[in-house]
Amino acid sequence: MRIANIDDRAALVIGDEGSERGIDLAHASHGRFGPGLQAVYEAFGDVTAWAAEQDLSTLAGDSFAIERSHLGAPSPAPRQVFAVGLNYHAHAAESGFESPTHLPPVFTKYASSFTGPDTDVVIPAGGNVDWEIELVAVIGRETSNIDEADAWAHVAGLTAGQDISERITQTRGPAPQFGLGKSFAGFSPQGPWLVTPDEFTNPDDLELGCTIDGEQVQKGRTRDLIFPVSKLIATLSRTVTLYPGDVIFTGTPAGVGVGREPQRFLQAGEKLDSWIDGIGQLHQRFVAHPDAK
Repeated sequence: MRIANIDDRAALVIGDEGSERGIDLAHASHGRFGPGLQAVYEAFGDVTAWAAEQDLSTLAGDSFAIERSHLGAPSPAPRQVFAVGLNYHAHAAESGFESPTHLPPVFTKYASSFTGPDTDVVIPAGGNVDWEIELVAVIGRETSNIDEADAWAHVAGLTAGQDISERITQTRGPAPQFGLGKSFAGFSPQGPWLVTPDEFTNPDDLELGCTIDGEQVQKGRTRDLIFPVSKLIATLSRTVTLYPGDVIFTGTPAGVGVGREPQRFLQAGEKLDSWIDGIGQLHQRFVAHPDAK
């Protein structure tokens, strides 16, 4: 099952890649579910059970063409947002750190930075803006103190995300400002929709990557995560309670701009295209801040 946020209403997504159509979930369920996304996650077990009983072909007559400009983040207002750093060995190395063994560094991205998949992003004046393609997991059940073997049952689905990062703010002392440096407006594009784990042959092995103006800068597979989705969720759940709709950015593979020699950062006019197989694509165009000289 695929669920999209279309103008802040939950929609089922049907159709093949490039010809997807939406079905308003509240309308299709006669008001039982939705219309908001958070209400869907709060009742996610009931939503999936209902959807499994439906013949979506009978609902196709009520479907509509999806305009990507109307898509928002699949979970637009989570209670909690977790972002994970150094979760691929090669990325840890390019960042100058040893690979984590107990738990990767965990910080937050503020939900005010959330957007849908196709956006213009303003480069902060004087900033060094970097890219980080990431698999994003959304929680579907309240989760506390669970085992790794049970973790996937608590996942509503997966989506693609960019952990866009302004490196000067992020690293400015006396202590780093990871949350602020990664939460400027538009710095957390996600989408194009949520895909439930059962839709994948192996949700632990997905290709992801991104290009700048067609030049590949990142490419990896989620099988190389040091802490895969299930281990991340189980480990987090031993410290905090995870709630339906919570968002977890799981980490980025190697190839970010700050790890290059010489370093490279996004410039006004450049286009960042990102993808995760089985989920879809993100498209960001970068524009100069009005105060930029």
